[in-house]
Amino acid sequence: MPQPLLGLIATTLVLAVSLAYLALFDFGTFVGWVAFVMLCLIPAQVVTVVIAPNPPWAVGRAQPIRGLALLAGTIVTALVVAPLVLWIVGEGVSPPGPIPSHYAVIVVPTTFFLAIAFGGWPFTRMSRNGGVIGTAVLIAAYLITYGLFRLAFNYDFMQGAPVYLASAPSGLHNAVMALVFYVTMLAGMFLVLHFDLRPLTKAPAVMKQPLLGIIWMLVSLAVAAAVMQVTTVSMSKDPMWVLTRVTAPFIFGTIIVLNMLQNSLFAKMRQPLKGVANVIAAVVIGAALGQAYGYFSDWYFNELPMGQPGYEYEIWLVNALLSVTFPFLIFEAAYFNYWPLPTQPASPPAAAART
Repeated sequence: MPQPLLGLIATTLVLAVSLAYLALFDFGTFVGWVAFVMLCLIPAQVVTVVIAPNPPWAVGRAQPIRGLALLAGTIVTALVVAPLVLWIVGEGVSPPGPIPSHYAVIVVPTTFFLAIAFGGWPFTRMSRNGGVIGTAVLIAAYLITYGLFRLAFNYDFMQGAPVYLASAPSGLHNAVMALVFYVTMLAGMFLVLHFDLRPLTKAPAVMKQPLLGIIWMLVSLAVAAAVMQVTTVSMSKDPMWVLTRVTAPFIFGTIIVLNMLQNSLFAKMRQPLKGVANVIAAVVIGAALGQAYGYFSDWYFNELPMGQPGYEYEIWLVNALLSVTFPFLIFEAAYFNYWPLPTQPASPPAAAART
């Protein structure tokens, strides 16, 4: 089965499974423990796919055993990490509130930057063992994020609310704005992938670590700054509107275009036109599916309240897209190799970015 047909069918199946999974939970259960554990699962998934795709317990196994073995390892990691995060950042309060959940969210961009933009550097200099490198990247992601969380996130606006924690950081920026900015940086990193790292590939010196990672992060930061300036300043949009209507749909669409469809939609086009076409496709697909998930939410919950003070609709939507369907798509493409669909897919674009 060739691409993009393979990816379209696989995506449709994953969307159906994701919606069925989402339908198992009421709002409180989903945005509490379910989304929190799923968020703690994604960094381990990123490390597995990009850094250590062949752990000993999965090597040489046929599908679906290989996929199940990788899935089991990722779930075990998440089940170990989630209570630690809740204890360290969330004061052990159950179910997890917004403060530990925010921390779990921003570990994801950090992991992506370390694994893809920096290609595992500097840990690739210390070992050639994928498992060792991957473990180091995962630990570093949580430690770096913790420092960023304490420095940049400010929760003073939550004081007096039941979800406020005495240990919450009083950093430089409003926590919601900081979270949306950092996740939008991840969207900026994906934007560069749409262009196959052009024009950075034109300069061989730039393609060496850590310079590549530094420049890639600076480009991502500039993209995020531009998006936030246009949306939250010029258009006076709420940052959660930006997250759910701009950032999350673009990331979601990118995963479909680059991973599920394996960058095949415009394979015959040259850069930068190919990148432009990819970006447009990601925007359209992400926006359409985000809208579809919104309709599902309205049907299932009889219209969750939008906007302040609780952001119920926005919280459900962004978690449905990025905490559930995002990892489910990667499980199908990278862990199960599109099983049970017949295929011999090429390497995913994210792997190429490591070189």
